[in-house]
Amino acid sequence: MTLTLLIIIVTVIVSLIAMNNDQLMDKCIFHPYSIAKDPSQWYRSITCGFIHADLPHLAFNMFSFYMFGEYIEKDFQIIFGASSAMMFMLLYFTALVICIIPTYFSHKKQYNYRSLGASGAVSAIVFVGIFLHPSLQIGFFVIPPIIPGFVFGPLYLALTIYLSKKGPGSINHSAHLWGSLYGIVFVIICSQLLSDFSPIDNFINNVIGYLNALK
Repeated sequence: MTLTLLIIIVTVIVSLIAMNNDQLMDKCIFHPYSIAKDPSQWYRSITCGFIHADLPHLAFNMFSFYMFGEYIEKDFQIIFGASSAMMFMLLYFTALVICIIPTYFSHKKQYNYRSLGASGAVSAIVFVGIFLHPSLQIGFFVIPPIIPGFVFGPLYLALTIYLSKKGPGSINHSAHLWGSLYGIVFVIICSQLLSDFSPIDNFINNVIGYLNALK
């Protein structure tokens, strides 16, 4: 069983239980106000990634994760060798924490603010996939997969920044933004430290190759 499938199975089980258990939902959800009062509750930055608001929320996140996760596992085997599994898990779980930190500082005085879902970590995985395979054809909601990743990525980030600045809503766009950026930074730094692979050169060469093929 791949790590991607393992994470999906655990997330689906915990999410389904939490949807019918208010006590568990309240215990796991990211609540900046409670964390500000009691720093030991930072565990919520992890547990909130294993609960979801409803079935569509859960299905969208897990489908997106499945579409990219197993490919990233294979990429990491090439890049990091025997340490690939550890690096994949490190990426996923640190992304859960990193992506939610700006949310904490923005809402730590707001008692009624809560956030949940794996979107930040999933965004990190998706953007690692886009960064490593920039010519990969990707769809955008109702648009079929006809947009190369290096075009999709900036469009998605621009939309996410706009929606994040627009104001509060039911979706934590900040987590999407910081998760996406963190994924790219993680791969660049870890590749530099732990392997001979250059993700930046790989990205540039793939984009140039894609553009040349269009001529």
